[in-house]
Amino acid sequence: MATLPNPLPRLASLGLRLPPGGLVDTTDDGPWHEPLLWLADGRAAPGDWAALRRTAPSVGLLPVVLDVGAGHGGPELWELMPGEMSYPGDHDAEEVLEEFWDEYAEEDADWPGLSGTEGAGDDPDPESAESAASAVVDSLLDGGGPLKDPRLALVPARRSADIPTAIGWMGPANHENDTGRLSAVLRSWEDRFGIRVVALGFDTLLVSVAAPPTTLAEAEALAVEHFAFCPDNIWQGSDPTLTAYAAHQLLNQPAWHFWWD
Repeated sequence: MATLPNPLPRLASLGLRLPPGGLVDTTDDGPWHEPLLWLADGRAAPGDWAALRRTAPSVGLLPVVLDVGAGHGGPELWELMPGEMSYPGDHDAEEVLEEFWDEYAEEDADWPGLSGTEGAGDDPDPESAESAASAVVDSLLDGGGPLKDPRLALVPARRSADIPTAIGWMGPANHENDTGRLSAVLRSWEDRFGIRVVALGFDTLLVSVAAPPTTLAEAEALAVEHFAFCPDNIWQGSDPTLTAYAAHQLLNQPAWHFWWD
């Protein structure tokens, strides 16, 4: 993956106020030639992500919460493969989704195209997207969320959509080995819905959503994209239909959760 210079080797001189933690360079093929991320030693608390989001981007780093307590350990054990990742900007999001749709949808189901943004709330802007992300992260860290042991991390990336690819995350490996292709879709969702990648687990991804669909028709159109992106979200649901998924997981929802079996 093509990247900008990595600031992590100079982390100590960047003036960021960080809790105790350390750099991670462990991959499935041995140590990477530079750190992939910084990871805090202790559990993250509400407000921690927002504090780093105000300072870290100016030095080329973005915060994300990593769940190290879901039975798979931390990123040192996640079999990261940064060398296998392509650059998200080299892919067209709709082409990626259409390819997945053709593979997983019913045989006679034509790809309907990307969902529109008309009526999907106010056009997302960076300020509203960051505010929405902060609220979602704080709700995850207040002790009642799905994360078992959330740790604050810093990743060298300019867009939150690129965070999974930047660390060589292989969570969707049973669906797609090149996470750069999925980051291309996340970039598209950033532009259309104001999403931010806020949390990663071994095989889970959680994004905040600043401008979610506000009608069932819009949610159903978006559900098609989610099915292509992560079929397990629908297949593993209690009611494995796009309509049920749209109504319960997308309509006016401030966060989207993805899990690959």
